Amino acid sequence: MMKFRFRRQGTDPQREKIKQELFAFNKTVEHGFPHQPSALAFDPKLELMAIGTKSGAIKVYGCPGVEFTGLHSETTAVTQIHFLPGQGRLLSLLDDNTIHLWELVAGAPREVGGVKKEGLISLQEVNSYSLPGRPGIESCSATRVTVLLLLRSCDLLCIGTEGGGVYFLELPRLSLKDNLTLPQDQVTQSLPDEYRCGKSLGPVESLQEHPQQPGKILIGYSRGLVVLWDLSTRHTEQLFLGKQQLESLVWERSGNLFVSSHNDGGYSVWPVTNGNACNQQPVSSTIPYGPFPCKAINKILWRTTQTGSPVLLYSGGMPRASYGDRHCLTIQQNKEHVTLDFTSRVIDFFTVHNVEQEKEFDDPSAVVVLLEEELVVIDLQTPGWPSLPTPYLAPLHSSAITCSFHVSSVPPKLWERLVNAGKAQQGRQQAHGSWPICGGKNLALPPKQQELLLTGHEDGTVRFWDASGVALTPLYKLSTANVFHTDCDPCDEPHDPSDDPDMQQEEEWPPFRKVGCFDPYSDDPRLGIQKISLCKYSNKLLVAGTAGQVIVLGLSDERSDHTVDVSVVDLLQDREGFTWKGHDRLEPRLKPAPFPPGFQPQVLVQCMPPASVTAVALHAEWNLISFGTSHGFGLFDYHRRNAVLARCTLHPNDSLAMEGPLSRVKSLKKSLRQSFRRIRKSRVSGKKRPITTPTSKVQEANAALAEQEDVAPIQRRIEPRSADDSLSGVVRCLCFADTFLRDGTHHGATLWAGTNSGSVYAYALEVPGVGSGRVCERGGAGESSVCVEAVLGKEIQLMHRAPVVSISVLDGRGKPLPDPYEASQDLSIAPDMTNAHSVLIASEEQLKVFSLPKVSAKTKFKLTAHEGCRVRKVALVVFGSTAQEDYSEHTLVCLTNLGDMHLFNIPGLRPQVRYDCIRKEDISGIASCVFTKNGQGFYLISPSEYERFSLSAKVVTEPLCSVQLDRSLEHTPASDGTTTQANGTHKNQMGQAEGQTEEPPSALSSPLMDTPLDSPLSCADLTLDSTGEITVEDVRDFLTTVDEAENNLKNIKEEDGRSTGILIN
Repeated sequence: MMKFRFRRQGTDPQREKIKQELFAFNKTVEHGFPHQPSALAFDPKLELMAIGTKSGAIKVYGCPGVEFTGLHSETTAVTQIHFLPGQGRLLSLLDDNTIHLWELVAGAPREVGGVKKEGLISLQEVNSYSLPGRPGIESCSATRVTVLLLLRSCDLLCIGTEGGGVYFLELPRLSLKDNLTLPQDQVTQSLPDEYRCGKSLGPVESLQEHPQQPGKILIGYSRGLVVLWDLSTRHTEQLFLGKQQLESLVWERSGNLFVSSHNDGGYSVWPVTNGNACNQQPVSSTIPYGPFPCKAINKILWRTTQTGSPVLLYSGGMPRASYGDRHCLTIQQNKEHVTLDFTSRVIDFFTVHNVEQEKEFDDPSAVVVLLEEELVVIDLQTPGWPSLPTPYLAPLHSSAITCSFHVSSVPPKLWERLVNAGKAQQGRQQAHGSWPICGGKNLALPPKQQELLLTGHEDGTVRFWDASGVALTPLYKLSTANVFHTDCDPCDEPHDPSDDPDMQQEEEWPPFRKVGCFDPYSDDPRLGIQKISLCKYSNKLLVAGTAGQVIVLGLSDERSDHTVDVSVVDLLQDREGFTWKGHDRLEPRLKPAPFPPGFQPQVLVQCMPPASVTAVALHAEWNLISFGTSHGFGLFDYHRRNAVLARCTLHPNDSLAMEGPLSRVKSLKKSLRQSFRRIRKSRVSGKKRPITTPTSKVQEANAALAEQEDVAPIQRRIEPRSADDSLSGVVRCLCFADTFLRDGTHHGATLWAGTNSGSVYAYALEVPGVGSGRVCERGGAGESSVCVEAVLGKEIQLMHRAPVVSISVLDGRGKPLPDPYEASQDLSIAPDMTNAHSVLIASEEQLKVFSLPKVSAKTKFKLTAHEGCRVRKVALVVFGSTAQEDYSEHTLVCLTNLGDMHLFNIPGLRPQVRYDCIRKEDISGIASCVFTKNGQGFYLISPSEYERFSLSAKVVTEPLCSVQLDRSLEHTPASDGTTTQANGTHKNQMGQAEGQTEEPPSALSSPLMDTPLDSPLSCADLTLDSTGEITVEDVRDFLTTVDEAENNLKNIKEEDGRSTGILIN
């Protein structure tokens, strides 16, 4: 029989225009905390903060919503950043000894989806400089930059080097002024002989300009010498002969004294007087945490106040023996003394204080501390110096992220209750001061709808984030640990340290205070959250973890003490020959436990064996949850506390599924052994040659011909996977749907499950009050009539046994079924229940649509055969048009293992566009990707950062902000129209990525051809493999009779004209 593949037409400009109005790829903003920060700076005039990273990124932050990002061309660590105050310019020093000048520049107006928008302000590099090395062996080290100082006039940059020399650059040209260079020899000549002693002064450790007399610079050398240098007269005004290795310097506001910190854990106060040219001793020297050896004080700040007592802040200085591993910042004022104890290393810190010359005192309002894993802001105006909540830059990875879930269009009532629960959690811990980094103005309109991003973590917590705008703000944190007994039990009575006199003495000094929320240590790895599902209409939350725990939670505004109901579901169903070798289950708490306002656990379902949960589904309208592991899947009625179904999906050879993560070494050995056996077997079988006969030659010719016919010229042949592969029983996806499974006239509740071996199980559910004509048939008012029942309806085995990634049921119009409660409460358009439904099954290798209830193949797209990639993530998304307010299309978005996005229309599965999104080497980024229902998405670019992207031309969440500068924002046209982003990708500012004519053809064309696809305006016919091909999928129907099976078989032959490959038992 002839096979009709494609009928290609020319490009339809109208369809191309529609696609440009629907689809546009943009990487918009990065949420979270910068990975591996290395430098910090603050502009007191513009109130902007900059953070540099080890990957060469610079991120500038102002008030929530004001963000700018730049990336150096070289992936080199940023060691220092300095703002040119009020100018929107900053200087960066890299680890490769280069200095770069950046400035905020307004881009040209752009066009997005046919709509003109103002140009975005971006951070661009405008100049760079590298110090020339001296001739000789030590040329590199001698001119290696150690410290930068920007004079208040902003026209001169002072550079301290490892060789001890000080150089000066003119700004903004970055040109060296040789006549101002201060070599170390010139300083050494002015030293007393007894201090000189033939020793080098060491590298320049600190440069500080006199606060009252511009042009006078304090130069601190590593050996301990401090020089007050007059730049205008080019001579040494005063010497301070320190004898301890120097770490940092800071001026007191009046300029009458300065403070130096040293590597012995002490600091010294030095007077600055006109009469004394050489100062031998400081006024005072203090080792605050002595007398035992202490670590160095890396940086110190001295801030004056109206009360008369200065505020002293310094990092480090801890006693080496007892607290040398602590990361601390000390704040002192009068008798108040607090040692902030952090969980990660202090990178840098600054204070927000008065910088106007007319002000007499500094009066610091806050101290901002950049740590390796988070940003902490301390309110210095509130008694007790509490910490301020961060509206952005929150550490997403306070415990490692294990999964994520997005909720769009959150109802206002749910949003309000979550916010109140979050405020109740913060309580008195947080200060009431305002956020000090408030520069710029956010021009973005308030979001039309609230969006939630839920992240599951390794320590058993679920964090709720406000993802409505550019700033990802923490709302509420849920902990599941108090449902179980753990090694560090939060509900057990803690030991009172006041009873122990030794502990009391230890707590008194140093006065530690735990600050920050980064805590990478988990009490028990089994607590880790693996899957999350939230029903926004019923306020039901489903959380599943690493040890087979599945928890149903409800939202409450009041504190509660109650016992959580526990049900155990055995997924092995007493199957013999399988023994679980992994971790034990978590021990549930049998006594009542306290639960704060927010989501509170109602039911705990424990899967046995306690393997990690791999898939969940929640249908709050039916009070049902479904969950799957590597052993099978279960169905549970949480309203009646009744286990409805448990199905084992293990293959007889699935021994690997019985080994937990603790048995991974054995699994690796077994895997290698099986691999070698397969190789040996294939070699042996290859040596056995069949006897050449005329019959065998005919068979070989026929087989070759069949192969040529089966595979299209643009397809690759994909070898079927072995059924013996390990972990073939893993449940990959679960889905509830109200559809037609028994016959074409009665619809009802169904449960669909897909596994790693390409098996799909469809169960017909008897749910009271759901479906057409099913509940009344059962009759009776007994207790059994209200119990949910499940009957196996269909079992489908996909041809290549590829893992099933996603299952979705489409209504009679080919649209996805609405979420629970949406149809019954008129929150969305009711599904079409008059025409035939279909089910969309996405495996790793192909997308396929089957008709219901017959389960006959309608259309498919072989992604692996065409593109050579495998499906990793699938989502059904609604794309709105930028040109027509009421026009939208339902689209299937598919992320592959190569990191590209493929968009298909449904139910035709015609390719629309393809975008390169994630680097194919970024396996964790691909695995962490989550899509929203309106065409956006998130994926991890580091353990602490989400990249937000948009596939929609209409829905884009990106920074829209302005900054008032002391200079004009020039419109500088970029030569290539792109601005480099911090993760090494390019965000288009000129509109090319939004579907303009300048875009490369590959970005808006089908990966197969340049034909218009799926449009009422298009006459293209793209029916894929719809005739003349044998369907290899094995479909078993458990609900039909023999007569119905024969009728179905007859109908298939008449309608499709194909050889039957559907086996109906």
